Order: sequence, then structure tokens, then C-alpha cells
Amino acid sequence: MTVQDPHTTAGGNAVAQRLSVDPDTVERDLIKLVLTLVELLRQLMERTAIHRVDQGDLAEDEEERIGVTLMILHERMEELCRRYGLTMDDLNLDLGPLGSLLPREFPGP
Repeated sequence: MTVQDPHTTAGGNAVAQRLSVDPDTVERDLIKLVLTLVELLRQLMERTAIHRVDQGDLAEDEEERIGVTLMILHERMEELCRRYGLTMDDLNLDLGPLGSLLPREFPGP
């Protein structure tokens, strides 16, 4: 009696079928993953900055510096997305029943 691996199908390995190993898309997919992580961190930093401003934890010059920095980072993200043929929506990974990784609306800094 042979035990069938649950990850294989008659047509081959199901896991291999789900993974795209096309050499033409590897770079773009890697860039997409990196940009997704950077965008997640950018949004977290933005929310933290807004919270600190609301709490009055920052001096006026610190608020200005953080605001400018976040705007520049947002612009660079958009530039990198354009360079690699991506949109900000492309960075929003679908986590299945958990929903999307990033908010549907991408607030500007």
C-alpha cells in the first residue's frame, strides 16, 4: 500500500504549481515584496508620528522634520513602484480571511 503525499496531485506537485518560478518575474516579485514591507513600515511610522503629534510629544521643529521625511519617503515609494511597473494597490497583499495587509486607502503624509 502506498501513501499519497497530500501535497501532490495527479498533475504533479501542488506546491510547485502555486509557486511561480518564472525567471522573468522573480526580480519584480522580490521588489514587490520588499516595497510591501517598506510601505507597511512607512504607514506604521506615519501613524506613530500622528499619535505623537496628537499627544503633544513633539516640538514644532520635530513635527516639521518628521512630516517632510514621511512625504519624501512616500514620493520615493511611488517612484519605485512606477520604475517596476507596480501600483500602491499591488503592494496590498491579500491575507485571505484576515483581509488585506494594508488599508485600502493609502493616506498621503
